[in-house]
Amino acid sequence: MLKKVILRTIVLWGAGAAMALQAAPENRPNILWIFSDDHSIQTIGSYGGRLQKLNPTPNLDRIAKEGMRFDRCYVGNSICAPSRATLLTGKHSHLHGKIDNQGGFNHNQQQFQKILQKNGYQTAMIGKIHLNGKMQGFDHWEVLPGQGDYYQPNFISGKGMYTEEGYVTDIITDKALKWLDSGRDKDKPFMVMIHHKAAHRSWMPALRHVGMYENLFIPEPDSLFDDYATRGVAAHSATMTIRDEMRLESDLKLYTPKSWEKYEAEKKKMIAAGKPFPPAGGWEFGAYFRMTPEQRKVWDDAREASNQKILAKGEAWLKTPEGVKWRYQRYMKDYLGCIASLDENIGRVLDYLAESGLDKNTIVMYSSDQGFYMGEHGWFDKRFMYEESFRTPLIAYWPGHIKPGSVNTDLVQNIDFAETFLDLAGAPVPDDMQGRSLVPLLAGKTPKDWRESLYYHYYEYPAIHNVRRHEGVFNGRFKLIRFYGKGVPNGEEWELFDIEKDPEEMNNVYGNPEYTAKIAELKKELQRLREVYEVPEDTSGE
Repeated sequence: MLKKVILRTIVLWGAGAAMALQAAPENRPNILWIFSDDHSIQTIGSYGGRLQKLNPTPNLDRIAKEGMRFDRCYVGNSICAPSRATLLTGKHSHLHGKIDNQGGFNHNQQQFQKILQKNGYQTAMIGKIHLNGKMQGFDHWEVLPGQGDYYQPNFISGKGMYTEEGYVTDIITDKALKWLDSGRDKDKPFMVMIHHKAAHRSWMPALRHVGMYENLFIPEPDSLFDDYATRGVAAHSATMTIRDEMRLESDLKLYTPKSWEKYEAEKKKMIAAGKPFPPAGGWEFGAYFRMTPEQRKVWDDAREASNQKILAKGEAWLKTPEGVKWRYQRYMKDYLGCIASLDENIGRVLDYLAESGLDKNTIVMYSSDQGFYMGEHGWFDKRFMYEESFRTPLIAYWPGHIKPGSVNTDLVQNIDFAETFLDLAGAPVPDDMQGRSLVPLLAGKTPKDWRESLYYHYYEYPAIHNVRRHEGVFNGRFKLIRFYGKGVPNGEEWELFDIEKDPEEMNNVYGNPEYTAKIAELKKELQRLREVYEVPEDTSGE
C-alpha cells in the first residue's frame, strides 16, 4: 500500500510538471522517439571523450546543443530484447518477462503505446524491435525480423513479410517520413518510434560511407590491453575480446582462402536441405551476400588492397599486439561508418520537422537500447554492468520548452521512458510501472525525492559471450556488483568500483578494508531495491 501511495504521488508530481512543460491540453505534443542499437556514448560528439575530434555525430550534437543531454542515463539489463521490452512496459526484466534474448515476449501485457491509443494518439513503430510476435498498440507498424539486415532488409507488418531494396538505415527513415507526411490522421497528435538496426554487429556501413575513415587513426582506449588483474572470474571468462572473438569474415570483412572453403561448404549444405540461400541475418556471410554484385564491388574495391597486405602477414599476426591494434581500427571504422548513416538520417528527420512546422510542437528524444564497448577492456559487445555498456545516451529536443544546451546529471534509467511518454501526453501512468516520468527533469526541475541509486540485473548465461549472471547497485559514485550462480566460484563473487577515483573501472576494491562500511551500506541498498522492484528471491542462476 505504501509503495502505491508513493507511486501515485510521483504520478501527480509528474502530471503537474507536464502541464507546465506542455502546450495547452487541446494541443498535446507529438512524440518522436529515435532509438538505435548498441550506440555508445563514446561515439557521440556532444558527450566528449577521445573520439570527439572525429565529429562523428553533427546532427545528434545539434539536438544536444538545442535541447538537453542526460549524462547519467542507464539501462536495467544491457542486452537488446529485454531493453526494448522495458521501453514498452516501464518495468524491469523480471516483471515484463523478457530477461534475455531467447524465447518470446508477451505482447498482451500492458504497454505505454496502448494507453496512448486510448487517449487519442496515433502510434507507429518502424524499424527494429527484436520482440517476436505481432505488435500491439500501434496504428502502423513495420519491423525488422530479429536482428534484421543492413542490405536488402526484410520487414514484417500486419500484412506479412517482404523485402526492401537498399540500405536499412535509409529505408527505415524513408518509411517513417512517409508515414509522418501522408500516412497519419493530421488532426490527431502522434507518437512515432523510429528504431534503427545501426550500429549492431556486424557493422556494415552504407556504400557512401565505406572507407570514409580509412585514412584516419582512431584513438585507442587506455584499457585496450586490460589484463583484468583485480577483477573476478566474469571479466576473465567473458568471450568478447577484439583479439579472440571477432570473426574475420563478418566482423572484420577479411576473407581468407579458408573463409571461402567454409562458405562453399555451408552453401552446399543449406541448398541440399532446401533452405533459402543466402539466409537473412545472423549468418557469417549473410550480410555480404545479401548485397547486389554492384554493392559488393564497392566494398571489395575499398578493402581489397588493405586486406591483401594484412593477409600477407599471416593469420597468426592478427593475434599479436599490432594485429589487435589493426583489428580495433577496422572494427571502429566500420562501426563509425554505420553511425555516419544513422546521424545523417536523424538530420533528415529534423529537417522534415522544421520544414513541415511540426518541430514547434514535437518533442524529439534519442536513445539506444544500451551502450557498447569501443575497445575498452579489450572488448566489443555489452552485457556487463561496467560503465560502457550500463550507460546509454539520452538526448531530448523541444523548441520553446526545453532550455537549449542544458545538461541533466540525475540518475535516469530506461524504466523511466514509458512513464515520460504518458506524462507528456497527459495520459494516466499505471501504478505498476516501475520508473518515473522525466518531464520534471526536462523542465529543469529535479524533484526533491528523485532516486539516489539504480538497480541492474543481467540474466543471459550460459550464452553467447559467456558473461556471468549478475546484479548490482549504483549510487552515482560507487558501484557494487554481485556475480552469482553457474560459472562463479562458490556461487557468488563481488566487485566494487569507486567511479570518481577509477572511472575506467580497472581497480576492484571489494577486498579493501577501507571500504568495509561502504560495502555494508551498498548491500543494504541493493536489498532495498530488490524489495522495491519486487525481484524474486531466487537468484541462484541454476
